[in-house]
Amino acid sequence: MGKMTADREITVVKAPTTTLEAGGAEPTPPALQPPPKAIEVEGVSRIYRLGRVEVPGLVDITLSIERGEMACVMGKSGSGKSTLLRQLSLIDRPDRGRIFIDGQEVTRLGEGPRSHLRLAKLGYVFQEYALVPELTAQENVYLPGMMLGRPNVDYRRRATEILELVGLAERMRHRPRELSGGEQQRVAIARALINEPSVIFADEPTANLDSMSGRTVMETLMDLNRRLAVTVVFVSHDADDRRYAGRALFLRDGRLADGF
Repeated sequence: MGKMTADREITVVKAPTTTLEAGGAEPTPPALQPPPKAIEVEGVSRIYRLGRVEVPGLVDITLSIERGEMACVMGKSGSGKSTLLRQLSLIDRPDRGRIFIDGQEVTRLGEGPRSHLRLAKLGYVFQEYALVPELTAQENVYLPGMMLGRPNVDYRRRATEILELVGLAERMRHRPRELSGGEQQRVAIARALINEPSVIFADEPTANLDSMSGRTVMETLMDLNRRLAVTVVFVSHDADDRRYAGRALFLRDGRLADGF
């Protein structure tokens, strides 16, 4: 009786040939996109209308500010410094051009989104401090945190930490009238930091201060810029303030210029 053998069909699966096996070069990984700049401005103009007369506040401004940079906008009175800061900080709108913050175009946002963006991502330090006189330093600092809806314990703790950071830990229970001008401005700086903004805008932050207090305020801004890597844009008409900035942007008659 003959012996029967069952034949089995075996399928061999071959691994795909790689580029290197085929003699080619190693594939190039996709290029990483650089992070967006803190601020980008494209052809921004602002015109004020007084009856039939048009007064140019800004004329075709194009610039960019890097993340973590400390930049100073300088120029004589009437050069357009504060007008530019109002456009960058979303307090005002340009008549022409576009503004980007962290890569997001903000010029066409409605008032609701603009207000939320100002509160959540931008900090403000005003020339006249703008503190609420009935509130303590700590309460003035955490007020924007309340407006953003942060938990009570969170914004109170953070206000305490920031006041310690700007050297006012022992003054947090004092009201503005019990503080010097320099201390009030440091409270205003602490308030600007409460919601962890990506950019702080300061409009002539030392204009109402004596030279010693002004130096303390500017050194505080410099220290926060370095330690927290927060972008700082401040306005000044004083040439001496140039030393506090990594870069200066000069304005003359609403246009970018090479210097005063």
